[in-house]
Amino acid sequence: MAQTLLKVSGLKVAYGGIQAVKGVDFEVREGELVSLIGSNGAGKTTTMKAITGTLGINAGDIEYLGKSIKGQGPWDLVKQGLAMVPEGRGVFTRMTITENLQMGAYIRSDKAGIADDMEKVFTIFPRLRERKDQLAGTMSGGEQQMLAMGRALMSRPKVLLLDEPSMGLSPIMVDKIFEVVGDVHGQGVTILLVEQNASRALGIANRGYVMESGEITMTGEARAMLNDPKVRAAYLGE
Repeated sequence: MAQTLLKVSGLKVAYGGIQAVKGVDFEVREGELVSLIGSNGAGKTTTMKAITGTLGINAGDIEYLGKSIKGQGPWDLVKQGLAMVPEGRGVFTRMTITENLQMGAYIRSDKAGIADDMEKVFTIFPRLRERKDQLAGTMSGGEQQMLAMGRALMSRPKVLLLDEPSMGLSPIMVDKIFEVVGDVHGQGVTILLVEQNASRALGIANRGYVMESGEITMTGEARAMLNDPKVRAAYLGE
């Protein structure tokens, strides 16, 4: 069996007096694309923030590459190969596309490698190449999502965390984003994907977890979950 790269054990997170995550356990193994699905407010984004150190945890542990990363900040985790594309994208609006991508490689000093990876990102996202000197703040939501993903890839992550990449995008752009997620996974990047769009998320995943009211209520192979009547009724409108 492949090595477990990311393991969340008994995770509890509370803020504002609300217990948002209530003892969650899951893992992501090397080479997998794992989807964490659930409705808005289920605790998915809170879980992602806890993993990346942008939100403190009340109990439990988070292990990456076999070691606890509890209490470490995003800066330390990116250096170790754990990169996140946050909900809302978070691009640097007053910087150009090229400058945003360069910021993704801020932990690196290998100029030739950075240039090679910039070229790879432009190959994955031709639209970014066309507009490389444009300010990020003038781009559409879908283009900003492409940029946020490209920026994360510039750090050469071992594990890529994607938080609601399709949120607020047009159907055509949703198609493109999921196509790219599948392509990136196909190139060997391990991915944890948080998504409300359950059918699309499970459609490209190896395994899935369902989160409801701060708890994991179901897990399994993604294809089996897609055909599960409970999942179909709750998340696919059937």
